[in-house]
Amino acid sequence: MTQWPIIIAATCLLSMTTNSHGSDTFNSLPEARKQIINQWIDQSFTASTLSEEQQAEELAWFARAAEPLEGLEISVLSENLATHRYESQVLAKAFTEITGIKVTHDLKPEGEVIRQVNLQRIMAAKGRYDAFVNDSDLIGTHSRTGWALALSDYMEGEGKAFTLPTLDLQDFIGLSFVTGPDGKIYQLPDQQFANLYWFRYDWFQRPDLRARFQARYGYELGVPLNWSAYEDIAEFFSVHVREIDGQRVYGHMDYGKRDPSLGWRFTDAWLSMAGAGDPGLPNGLPVDEWGIRMEGCNPVGSSVERGGATNGPAAVYALQKYIDWLKNYAPPEARDMNFSEAGPVPAQGQIAQQIFWYTAFTSDMTKPDLPVVNEDGTPKWRMAPSPYGAYWSDGMKLGYQDVGAWTIPRVMSERRQKAAWLYAQFTVSKTVSLQKTLVGLTPIRESDLNSPEMLEQSAALGGLVEFYRSPAREAWTPTGVNIADYPKLAKLWWPNIADAMSGKRTAQQAMDKLAESQDRAMAVIERNFTVDNCPPRIATNEEAKGRDYWLAQPGAPKPRLQNEKPPGQTIRYEALLSRWEEAR
Repeated sequence: MTQWPIIIAATCLLSMTTNSHGSDTFNSLPEARKQIINQWIDQSFTASTLSEEQQAEELAWFARAAEPLEGLEISVLSENLATHRYESQVLAKAFTEITGIKVTHDLKPEGEVIRQVNLQRIMAAKGRYDAFVNDSDLIGTHSRTGWALALSDYMEGEGKAFTLPTLDLQDFIGLSFVTGPDGKIYQLPDQQFANLYWFRYDWFQRPDLRARFQARYGYELGVPLNWSAYEDIAEFFSVHVREIDGQRVYGHMDYGKRDPSLGWRFTDAWLSMAGAGDPGLPNGLPVDEWGIRMEGCNPVGSSVERGGATNGPAAVYALQKYIDWLKNYAPPEARDMNFSEAGPVPAQGQIAQQIFWYTAFTSDMTKPDLPVVNEDGTPKWRMAPSPYGAYWSDGMKLGYQDVGAWTIPRVMSERRQKAAWLYAQFTVSKTVSLQKTLVGLTPIRESDLNSPEMLEQSAALGGLVEFYRSPAREAWTPTGVNIADYPKLAKLWWPNIADAMSGKRTAQQAMDKLAESQDRAMAVIERNFTVDNCPPRIATNEEAKGRDYWLAQPGAPKPRLQNEKPPGQTIRYEALLSRWEEAR
């Protein structure tokens, strides 16, 4: 999984996407169309890194580019997040009025979005949707199957006249995540959010609680840097504090219901936090956060026997900690919750910290009258980098970043493809991207993050702006190119994790079963590949070098540590912010 193709692809595209357009585009439009553009700028797109004149020119470009496509109707699909609701309710209407291309922007749960993508991919024909916003977790799938349009090629070829001159690709903070092993860009980032550590800043600041923690554990109550400190803090609040202001409190929150969302907790980089993979961003070289080893651009195995780490000591450690913390330190009802049910619980006011919290919940956690919001509207909580496990080392991925990105099928009519590409660019254009970011809090552009509007909001967002403006964000990445077929492999995780949660299997047995299932699935993918485009190359049982061999080699898979709980380490939140600012 080399890094240089990403750099080459991005560099080649920069010269194409930063050319200035003519200054008279807006003035050349019919008066009615100019009025429509002005109304949208004045009423809806008031926050932008562009001046009003620049906004008008950018929107005028869309109107002109769409002229040969006027009257066309397209349908697109994304999951139901605040960002996409804004697109569906506001941006789709704006685009339709400005361009004359009618857009139906559907919203469905994430699982249904993936199902629809997979359905059209398997059919390999024209489908119901002309474009999708789906996670960049599928980059390994899209780049290998040939189903998704390679946007790099499209922008240089058939779509050149329909590519926004001010698209400014180098401004996107997640461009490397949508780049395949061949160096081509297959998706356009539309929104992104990270899984971070969340904690009750107000409780952590209380002198009485700080003194009690110091006396019991011998170090300061603060943002945990490692899992040992997280575990100590979880025990402190759940077992020793127990009540604050007459309310039962807990030092940990998660979920454990037998449900597909249980798999997200792990495929969304739980093993990387523990330290199961190798150093090297974005996903670990040669072993990634799923425990899959890649040689060149070919996945070669996930089991330790084949050089993977899915069932290695670090992965087993990660699963066992997940089970123990949920059982010992979370509210009892958490064990029977899924992702959607558990998400709102921290906002109810009884949770002291959560190791794995999606920043997409930020807007929901800042609503007035919540127990976790002050009277002045500022949060009682903060977000910070998640702590790392005992097997983690510098240079490794530390967490997951969800990047929803526009994906356009390769097989469809040229006119509809151009219309879908125009709408995708419209939703991320500088005219609208800052306003969209302020609504959904899922930033995609560096320029938006550095805008005065975002800086003004920082105090109310609990560290979101500071995190995304810091170099720390580079260690939070989506699923990478090692995963040859995301839908096929991702569905293997939750049943095996659930078996360990229920006690049906031990943590080791569950991860053994998962690793075996992944290797078997990748072997099937290998047999079904029709082109030599970085397919899996899975060794047979006879060819596999075995567990003892691989555990004796440097890097992942790593042998079991004698001490999986080193001393706890914390940092004051203010000191953490200072580090970020200095690093900038």
